[in-house]
Amino acid sequence: MKMEKYDIAIIGGGPAGIMAAIAASRTSHVILLEKNPSLGRKLLMTGGGRCNITNDKPIKQLLTFFNNKNFLKHSFYTFTNEDLFSLFDFGFIEEDDNRIFPETERSSDVLKGLTDKLENVVISYNFEVKTITEDFLINDSIKADKIIIATGGVTYPQTGCSIGNYSLTSQPITDIKYGLSPLVTEKDLSSIAGVTINDVVISYKKNKVRGNVLFSHKGLTGPGIINLSNEISEVISYNLLYEEPDLDLEIAIDLCPDFSREQLQDKFANDFQAKGKTHIKNYLKLFLVNSFIKYFLDEINLDGNLELSRINKKTKNRLIENLKRFTFEISGFNHDLSKVTIGGIDTSYINSKTMESTMTPGLYFAGEVLDLHGPTGGYNLKIAFSTGFLAGLSAGKK
Repeated sequence: MKMEKYDIAIIGGGPAGIMAAIAASRTSHVILLEKNPSLGRKLLMTGGGRCNITNDKPIKQLLTFFNNKNFLKHSFYTFTNEDLFSLFDFGFIEEDDNRIFPETERSSDVLKGLTDKLENVVISYNFEVKTITEDFLINDSIKADKIIIATGGVTYPQTGCSIGNYSLTSQPITDIKYGLSPLVTEKDLSSIAGVTINDVVISYKKNKVRGNVLFSHKGLTGPGIINLSNEISEVISYNLLYEEPDLDLEIAIDLCPDFSREQLQDKFANDFQAKGKTHIKNYLKLFLVNSFIKYFLDEINLDGNLELSRINKKTKNRLIENLKRFTFEISGFNHDLSKVTIGGIDTSYINSKTMESTMTPGLYFAGEVLDLHGPTGGYNLKIAFSTGFLAGLSAGKK
């Protein structure tokens, strides 16, 4: 077999790998190695197929949302959102919480815009990297002066992500965990599947997240839940390199976060007297979406046709307690829908100014393979694009 030689070999054709190839190919002879028959499979899935490409908060504020803001600082300032937008011949739209989408609302357009910039890059599809020698010989067939690893995490294995990718090098690895994952409940929620409750506060012990909750047949999802799943995953001891997590925990939802218990007591005291003939199921429309009320009342064992004037003090207090702390027993992560990986290549051994390993000169890392993650809302693609560009730029310097 004839051996091919390149200045830089990039392993992984996701957002980080593509961006690294774009940057490195400006100065170097680059090959991009992709396990799949096409690039950017996971990118196509982001934002429900619309591609929430980044988050447009000011960088200083944006950095506060990440687990390792000091490590990310240099890459974020090196490759900004403005730099990202300049790569495309179409515009972008901003939605709530500074989430940015292409104006075409198609992730396929984002992928095409990026791959169009790879004209000077050799791309090898269906190429699974199995071995990398100390002198950067890949699968005994490709020799590179430098290597960039952008193989992603463990989520969505159908996109080519694999836990085995962490063993390609001898770099230290932190615990690997599920991130941004829906939660599986003990109870069957099929009666309220598809119902969304908006702007509530969800908590696990001292960890709190404000956002929307969507009920599914398997449990709880929506931005609030998947962001809380990060908090849960980080405080629970497990490592996917060796074991699946065994969850048995309780989360609580504050269904009325803008009211304190005392304020609800005062309001109930006035309203129950002034609107005594009103049924509780109708009164609760002031606080809950109509499609959730029956489930809520059934769970706390309260007749929805009960008139306000007939509700005693003990029942009133129980009602308030459940509005402020409605609980669910959680039995697991819905790992099939987990969006990112928590953990990865330990950044303590990576130069944040270059993305180069401090253990192995010439070896670089970018994207989700690193121990870097943020909440939902464009934050994790921001990591991929900025670290990918910095890795490519650094490796491409002669």
